[in-house]
Amino acid sequence: MAANSSVPLADCQTYIFFFTALYVVYILLVPLFIFVLYIGFQRWRKRGSATTTSHTDVFTFHMVTLELIGVVGYTIYCYGIYSNQTFLTKVGMIVFSLVSPGQALFHMLTCVERYLAVVHPVIYLRLRRGGGVRIRNISIGGVWCICFVSTTLDDILIAFIIIGFGYLVFSLIVVCFCSISVLFVLIRPGPGEGGGKREGVDQSKQRAFYTIMAIMATLLLRFLSNLVSTSLYMSSVLGDCGEKVMLWSLFWFTVPSSLVLPLLFLQRAGKLPGCKH
Repeated sequence: MAANSSVPLADCQTYIFFFTALYVVYILLVPLFIFVLYIGFQRWRKRGSATTTSHTDVFTFHMVTLELIGVVGYTIYCYGIYSNQTFLTKVGMIVFSLVSPGQALFHMLTCVERYLAVVHPVIYLRLRRGGGVRIRNISIGGVWCICFVSTTLDDILIAFIIIGFGYLVFSLIVVCFCSISVLFVLIRPGPGEGGGKREGVDQSKQRAFYTIMAIMATLLLRFLSNLVSTSLYMSSVLGDCGEKVMLWSLFWFTVPSSLVLPLLFLQRAGKLPGCKH
């Protein structure tokens, strides 16, 4: 979220501290993002193009790519701060503003995919083939378009806030619907799920439910942080530096959103300690 200021960036020392600490955290997360892409590339090379990659995994790969682009933006922004070059901070802000809408929307698409797998398994199996891949690719293209369009709103703060809340609330509503639907299926399994395979089926559904709940928790955290930051900004109780300190301190609440899909992917791949897929 951008905030124009007449105060030189270098004069806001507390704000610089909060941003630098956040930047260091994301630099430390870069190996995680690269590791996820590396595993995905290894799988693709071993299986070949004949095997369809899981839709959830594809969403994760795009998500970590988006995060890496965001780190590039943070780097440009950081250099702009310490060299006191406003133009570079502006460029960096435009680059990392791609991440915010992409996070929410890729999370939402992941939950929809898990919802279909549990609640509508026949449709899900059908969509794993050619038609589903086309829909997935169109959805991914739409997310990237929204991300790029959002960068043009960086200077129009009110539009940025309204649209930002719009896609976040929409994603939350969809994710909540998915979680309730999956929970209902867990509580009341359909006919034909009894017998020896019941336990395995339920475990698969439980994993889907836990995935959706983890994503919903990160989105709720982001929503609450956005709500607080927007309320404080609109109340005009903070000065220029105070706004920056508040905004960048609340950006810490987006870190779980950056972690949830990569960690869930590594869990499915059996790469986390104590996790077997």
